[in-house]
Amino acid sequence: MKNFAGRVLLPLLALALMAGPAAAQKLYKWVDDQGRVHYGDKVPPEYADQDREILNQRGVAVGREQGAETPAAAQARLEQEQQAKAAAEQAQRDRMLLQTYQNIDEIELLRARRLDLIDAQLTIHEQSLANLKKRRADQLKLAQRYAPRNSAENAPPLPEGLAADLERSESDVRVQESNLAKKRGERTAVDQQFDADVARFKQLRRIE
Repeated sequence: MKNFAGRVLLPLLALALMAGPAAAQKLYKWVDDQGRVHYGDKVPPEYADQDREILNQRGVAVGREQGAETPAAAQARLEQEQQAKAAAEQAQRDRMLLQTYQNIDEIELLRARRLDLIDAQLTIHEQSLANLKKRRADQLKLAQRYAPRNSAENAPPLPEGLAADLERSESDVRVQESNLAKKRGERTAVDQQFDADVARFKQLRRIE
């Protein structure tokens, strides 16, 4: 490996010219961690992560190569990008918060409206679930007349239609229970978001 300090750049270039175009190699210029400038036809491994300039045979910069990114440098860059993104998103939310509301009462008013709407939807889900459970209970009661739920020797077999209804009603109840749980989770999330908006609004407006 050839590695030359700045004082031997001219002899290196002269040798490259004497060797002719066929033997010409790329020449690099880089700076070490002490701030010293180096020239060479290869970059030592310990400086592989350094950006470097590409020189022509006259020593004039004609391009630039980016150094290899170490795992630590990549992680640091990723963290910086994530922090910058989070800061930008927070700044945008802050602007929207200040543009949307004039005071905390407006935030609380919108909270009440949103929660009232969700509560109305919850009432519908709960009533629907109650109806589904009642229908299933009626079907189960009817199924007690038939085998295998009825253990009597002369009990008739469960009709195919009733068997299908039982399977369908069980599925309907599970789906509605899932929908109800999601809607309750949505209500909690909305309420918590308004809590956060109120707290942040106080910070931005310097309200005690």
